[in-house]
Amino acid sequence: MTLVDALFIITALLAVTIGIGVYLRWKQSRPQRHIAHEVVEPLRLGAESLGEVATLLQFSTETCARCPGAHRTLSAIADSHDGVLHLDVDLTHRPDIAKHFHVMQTPTTLILDGDGVIQTRFGGAANRDVIELELHRLTGATADV
Repeated sequence: MTLVDALFIITALLAVTIGIGVYLRWKQSRPQRHIAHEVVEPLRLGAESLGEVATLLQFSTETCARCPGAHRTLSAIADSHDGVLHLDVDLTHRPDIAKHFHVMQTPTTLILDGDGVIQTRFGGAANRDVIELELHRLTGATADV
């Protein structure tokens, strides 16, 4: 194998690796709606109840660098919508919850409807506009984004 062949192979492998990384990064920040619809019990999460209209359920850990920013965003969204509640569950000492909800990264956000059924899932820090659109889709309201 010549030096040119080796450089070509290394360049091709690098391009494929970067392409896969870009695709996975793009995919994780998009909402996932094809979820096994499960009713979430608030007491299991340490909450008394869920939101009347929707619940923004955030999973985070003590060492997560992006979780405080996601917490501020989700709290602001919940405060600006009647009947929407934001719950932040710290998974640091609750691996059972992380395993049950298949949380592989933090922050992970689930949008639950008024009955506690999971409607949408976001891996990573979700964009505020996308969360707003998902809430409007869920409630049937007209989006003002």
